[in-house]
Amino acid sequence: QVQLVESGGGLVQAGGSLRLSCAASGPTFSLYAMGWFRQHPGKEREFVTAISWSGDRTHYADSVKGRFTVSRDNAKNMAYLQMNSLKPEDTAVYYCAAGKGRSVVTMNPSGFGSWGQGTQVTVSS
Repeated sequence: QVQLVESGGGLVQAGGSLRLSCAASGPTFSLYAMGWFRQHPGKEREFVTAISWSGDRTHYADSVKGRFTVSRDNAKNMAYLQMNSLKPEDTAVYYCAAGKGRSVVTMNPSGFGSWGQGTQVTVSS
């Protein structure tokens, strides 16, 4: 099972940008699709974006489409989430997660088997 550690969160003004990174341990990172989720206080974890094992397929929540970009570097065991044009409603704890296979088959958190500890993103208005 891959282990994940997120970084790159912080405080940014509305309209600004942040790039989150997800470092994975283990030699099998390239076997898994990767996802990013976020959780607002008192709410359930929600899907943000996901990328297939090769990076050729990506999926985005409507709320972030056109503003966020997911990518990965299998040689470095890294996944990234570039967030542009941030809005106060993007404030949340962001988690990266490894899927249970190479393809993205679901946007449901139950379809992802390994999770990072999360990183806080705060967007001020």
